[in-house]
Formats: sequence, C-alpha cells, structure tokens
Amino acid sequence: MRIALIGYGKMGKEIEQIAQSRGHQIGLIIDQENQADLHAENLKNIDVAIEFTNPDSAFGNYQICFEASVPVVSGTTGWLDKIDLIKEKCQLGSGFFYASNFSLGVNLFFELNKKLAALMAPFSEYNADMEEIHHIHKLDSPSGTAITLAEGIIENHPKKTKWIEAASMKEDELSIFAKRHGSVPGTHSITWHSEVDEISIQHLAYSRKGFALGAVLAAEFMPEKKGFFGMKDLLKL
Repeated sequence: MRIALIGYGKMGKEIEQIAQSRGHQIGLIIDQENQADLHAENLKNIDVAIEFTNPDSAFGNYQICFEASVPVVSGTTGWLDKIDLIKEKCQLGSGFFYASNFSLGVNLFFELNKKLAALMAPFSEYNADMEEIHHIHKLDSPSGTAITLAEGIIENHPKKTKWIEAASMKEDELSIFAKRHGSVPGTHSITWHSEVDEISIQHLAYSRKGFALGAVLAAEFMPEKKGFFGMKDLLKL
C-alpha cells in the first residue's frame, strides 16, 4: 500500500518503520512544518492515511482525506465531541477506523475490564477507581484509553453512571486519577476496593511498538472499505 502519515512525531516514526518492514510505501508525510501539503492532489495516489496528531487539527485532517476519498486510520484522542459528524460522513461513503488505543493487549484489557465490572455489579461493598499514567507530552487528560475503560465500566455496572477526573465519594461516579511523568508510554490500572480487600487489573505498555503495529494492521484492513470501524472489527473480539 501507499500510506500517508499525518503526524510525524515519535508514534509516526514508529509507524513508518513497521509499515516499511511489512512492505508498504510511505507516499506522504505531513508534520507541523508542511500542513499545507495535505490536499487532494497529494492524496490522489494514497491508499490509506494514518493520523496521529492533536485534538485541534484532527477533525480537519479527516475532512480533507474524506474529500479525496482516502480512508483514515486515526489514533488521535480528545476530539470525540465530533464523532457523530464522522459517523455521518461514513454513512455517506467515507471510510474511518478509530481506536483510543491500537495495542492488542489493551483491547484484550478492555474486554477484561468489562467482564470484571459485570462480575462486581452485585457486590455493593466494592467501589472502583482508575489511575492512568502517561508521558509529559500527552495533550489530553484523562487519556482516550482511560475514557474507553471508564465507558466499559459504566456500561456494565448499574451503579456507575459517569466518570470524573478527581476523587469522588459519590457512588455513581468513577474517579480517574491522571498523572504525567517522564516518558511513560502508558499505564492503566483499575482497582475495586472494599473495607477488607481489593481487586486490581493493570495494563502496562513497555514501548510504542504495540500501538504502532496495531495502527498498521488497521491500515491494512481499511482499503476499499466504507463505514466506521474499530479494533473489535479488526480483532473480531
């Protein structure tokens, strides 16, 4: 495939290496210095775009790719207030693959988190909270992965109706504690506390390679596809 990389930070460079090792070509690289080069003429020979930028520019990047009939794989978080607009575009024939986290391990962790929340539902003596830790350059807080985990708990535990990025004693609120340290790729922990014990599950990423490989696998999945897709579609979870 010919891939456009929109965003060429650490993640973009990791994606480039993995894509090339799998036989793909990088046909276009867009970074902060050449954002004006993202237009239909430069996208005409591109099979799929992989987008890892920031919440302020992501939505506009998607629109440019859709207008050029190029499917998009995006791992940018913090823009989900516009997700219904993207889904409308997909109903009209665009192709879009979104994941808050492309790691295989994290997506298995999502399913484990849902299962644990459902198991804990009958036991009112337990209350949950979450901690997420990322590198100091991460722009959104809490992370998209943390929000996905929180939504999984809310969907499967009847007493939890919303999450809050603060300590809360309210039974219906899930507390998320977001921390930013050094160069941590990503750590997410969910703990269910009672007066006598606690149950914890954790995913700890060692590097960006797992995320980058997942993004390339998603790109391989997308050519010729129309609609809105995610990791459940790719991994058949």
